[in-house]
Amino acid sequence: MSTETAITKDKLDEYLKELAKEYRKLNAKNMHAEIILIGGAAVLANYGFRDMTYDIDAVIAAASTMKEAANQVGDKLGLPNGWLNMDFKKTKSYSDKLAQVSVYYKTYSNILTIRTVTAEYLIAMKLMSGREYKFDLSDIAGILLEHEKSGDPISRATIDNAVKELYGERKKIPVNSVKYIDDIFTSKDYLKIYQEIRSSEKEAKEMLLDFNKSYPNALNEDNLADILNKARQK
Repeated sequence: MSTETAITKDKLDEYLKELAKEYRKLNAKNMHAEIILIGGAAVLANYGFRDMTYDIDAVIAAASTMKEAANQVGDKLGLPNGWLNMDFKKTKSYSDKLAQVSVYYKTYSNILTIRTVTAEYLIAMKLMSGREYKFDLSDIAGILLEHEKSGDPISRATIDNAVKELYGERKKIPVNSVKYIDDIFTSKDYLKIYQEIRSSEKEAKEMLLDFNKSYPNALNEDNLADILNKARQK
């Protein structure tokens, strides 16, 4: 579960700017670093439907002093330990192809380059994760909706190609995620689906938080689905 520290887009830029400053102080000017924003942070950086995220998951290529710089920023701004982390690399959504498909976002203090992941790869990653409490599925609908509105719609074939590029084959995607993306392209009512699934995700998150209060440290990735199903049946 997340640290529940809300990060807006303005705050995201502020934290990365401070990170670059601290990293620059700790290293020679030519010790360049690169961070690829993943998941919620990438959605926040690129789209308007997300107000905030609760994680900054990233792929980090930097000197070992990046961890110290992140800790100093956290102490300075009152952020929790691990506010910037690479835990994502331990999940099934990670792919070593992400660096190849990432795109430039911003550079801070001439030393820290930030990259993000484009729409089809974000969708592929969120399909692979498919968490019912982390806004993975509503993010997919939100991304499709924004691209539709801007006149740059994303096709199913584009998403399938992204899945194949990151993970090799479509059958690795969880069954519930495959059904979801099938349904959303059949319906084409991205706004309605976004609103419905977002509400469901919030409800699921509240259920898990309540469970965690009653049974601390009992939640894990293996039992989340069963616990949610039982909670919904009550």
